Amino acid sequence: MHVPDGFLDAPTSVATGVVAVVGVGLALRGARRELDERTAPMAGLVSAFVFATQMINFPVGAGTSGHLLGGVLAAVLVGPWTAVLCISTVLLVQCLLFADGGITALGTNITLMALVGVGVGWLVFLLLRAVLPNRLTLVAPAAALAALISVPVAALAFTGLYAIGGEAPIPLGSLATAMVGWHSLIGVGEAFITGLVVSTVLAVRPDLVYGARPAMETRTLELRHPSGSAA
Repeated sequence: MHVPDGFLDAPTSVATGVVAVVGVGLALRGARRELDERTAPMAGLVSAFVFATQMINFPVGAGTSGHLLGGVLAAVLVGPWTAVLCISTVLLVQCLLFADGGITALGTNITLMALVGVGVGWLVFLLLRAVLPNRLTLVAPAAALAALISVPVAALAFTGLYAIGGEAPIPLGSLATAMVGWHSLIGVGEAFITGLVVSTVLAVRPDLVYGARPAMETRTLELRHPSGSAA
């Protein structure tokens, strides 16, 4: 989903740049409440993993590309604010060192993948966590479904930006069909990878999974006060 230079007009690029700066600034403050001796090392590993998976690109059309986003995976493992920082750092490195996404479009890419991708995915995960039983076994499926939804939503957000300030010679309908269609398929892969990675970490070190902390607390209470035990 990396947007190249010149795909959106200057006012739209500047606007998304402002949104990205504000979003990252808020994430820097929010991450202070999330980062501790467990999540800090995990954040580095998550960034490296997302960086590797995002380097696998699928051409979509008119110079744009599709790939795994990794926002939900990062949010569930290290928290939403830290996830925004992880994805933003990955995008910055890819832009400056690998020319993956334009410099003038960096704010757009951060807005789409770090803010929309993480934000929508985390909200879906919270909703699922609220309606489903608070069990560790349901954390990975909830993360997978949230990842599945977040990818086409981010693609729709990009289509909305193109409708406002698109500069490329491609019809809006064709772009929307290509973006949402491809990213719905990519979302299936993202859901599989997210569910697999989260379930693997849960099996080994559930205490490292930020999104599993409520379920861990519930399990601890159940172990301390099993059903039917004397008060």
